[in-house]
Amino acid sequence: MRMLSLFVGGVLVGMGIQIAIGQSQNSGVVGINHVGIAFDDLDGAIEYYTETLGYPEAFRIENDAGEVALVYVQVSQGTFVELQSTNENRGPGINHFGVVVDDMDAAVGMWRERGVEVPDGRSSSTNAILSNVFDPHGNRMELLELPPESEHAQAMARWGQ
Repeated sequence: MRMLSLFVGGVLVGMGIQIAIGQSQNSGVVGINHVGIAFDDLDGAIEYYTETLGYPEAFRIENDAGEVALVYVQVSQGTFVELQSTNENRGPGINHFGVVVDDMDAAVGMWRERGVEVPDGRSSSTNAILSNVFDPHGNRMELLELPPESEHAQAMARWGQ
């Protein structure tokens, strides 16, 4: 019983510290949502991540030609891997990571105040509101605001059902 009490107490203290840190930074960042990876063989990647690794497919988006543009596999309730095909602008490998923000306009404003070049948010084919931040080395951080109708929010709501 003592171990359980210590465990629960530790979890509560840890949660309190995380909440305090998040509030003190006032960033509006909820957390990392996904990592985007491009593949020469998208079908093979989908098969590997769903069948071999066992991650369920959360959703997929097709382009205007009816081809698969991207597939999200779900690692946990709020964590995904975004699988995409390579193309003339996107080579194989990790090409971005996605960070959820509470309020896109506020997040964009905050980073602009810090001197970061950030475009206004736009609605995406997944019904998320997106923007991008590039670090000085060219790494892309995709910003996502996830309204209830977004594919991401719907997949997270279905988790464990």
